[in-house]
Amino acid sequence: MKIAVIDGYSTGRALVSALRARGGVCVHVQSARWMPEYFTRGFDAGHYEALLDGGGDPAGLAARLAELGVHRVVAGTESGVILADTLTHLMGLPGNRHETLAARRDKRLMAQTAAAAGVAVPRGRSFDDADEAARWFTDVGLTEAVVKPLNSAGTDNVRFCRTAHEVGEACKAVLTSHNLFGQANTAALVQERVHGVEYYANTVSHEGTHRFAELWRYTKRTGTDGYPVYDYEEPVTLGSAEAAPLLDFVTAALDALGIASGAAHTEVMMTARGPVLIETGARLGGGTAPDVVENHSGVSQTRLLADTLLDPARLRDFDDSSVTWSGALRNVALINPVAGVAKPLDWAERLRALPTLVHLAHGVVPGDYLPDTSDLISSPGYVYLAAEDPQDIARDYRALRAMEDEGPYTH
Repeated sequence: MKIAVIDGYSTGRALVSALRARGGVCVHVQSARWMPEYFTRGFDAGHYEALLDGGGDPAGLAARLAELGVHRVVAGTESGVILADTLTHLMGLPGNRHETLAARRDKRLMAQTAAAAGVAVPRGRSFDDADEAARWFTDVGLTEAVVKPLNSAGTDNVRFCRTAHEVGEACKAVLTSHNLFGQANTAALVQERVHGVEYYANTVSHEGTHRFAELWRYTKRTGTDGYPVYDYEEPVTLGSAEAAPLLDFVTAALDALGIASGAAHTEVMMTARGPVLIETGARLGGGTAPDVVENHSGVSQTRLLADTLLDPARLRDFDDSSVTWSGALRNVALINPVAGVAKPLDWAERLRALPTLVHLAHGVVPGDYLPDTSDLISSPGYVYLAAEDPQDIARDYRALRAMEDEGPYTH
């Protein structure tokens, strides 16, 4: 079977490897002429039968893919979502609902569409004027807000604000910049900041049937600017009481946003008033090592999507309630405390010496400038710690953070 992958970067690279290992043939489409190095590093053109430019007429591209014998089209990362869903619609292939296409990228429309279907979302509005955003923050009586671009990814230009002045400044930063994919930001989304325990669900769907491959719980800590940064995440057993309300809620969000066939990464805050949708990406979750996840649970979202693309019956027969985790696992984000020039990679060997470390991923180049960690994008990388005894992981986690306090990454 032949699969077209739109922007096969980030976790899309792992998907292509999984498809090829199962006998699939892949065609690559780059949705825009320019893509940031943050995504393209590690891309291997040799994994594809053909490389196509997706920047022209979608109808012509759909015809070309049909000529090549493409059976399925899938987004490799966030930037490929709109084009992938457009092509599945034009080609009559299994895909997401076309009428909610824009709501799967525009976070303002996403919140409106979800709310209209009864899915709880943060109160918010989009603005093209920073002063108007600041006045709205005061007028509606918010005490905290989150400001973000409408259609970026990761934590690009996401700012937490406590005052109208901070809201205005955060909106100015968004409105005078480009998003992670090089597109000018024409509006900023301002939403109430909701509090609670944050989770993300990695799902795979086919023609309206949804299955959960992974559910993880976030832990965050205060960064150098006084606002939250990613600390670590740990898996939640899908059959647990903790998971039950989240599964129902995420399923409703997927249906509301028209996610019917493909992968989705959904972030949810469990608040005192119940679950609240943060956002959903109609693509694979990022910042993950699927092989590590599979070694500890028997499945990953990447593996389940590859199986489903090649044989949809595999999804129908997959019992997500039976997914269990062997031992304890923790995905820890690396945090650089001081901006500067990146040191040699001696620190990587120190991390690899931790008894519970099973995977290290980073993009640090010695001699390059490395910012202090204020969001996901400015993190040097991540590691997985695994052990039978959670206390062993806790010990090595403390050792990792103590090492970071020494400033190992920069000088």
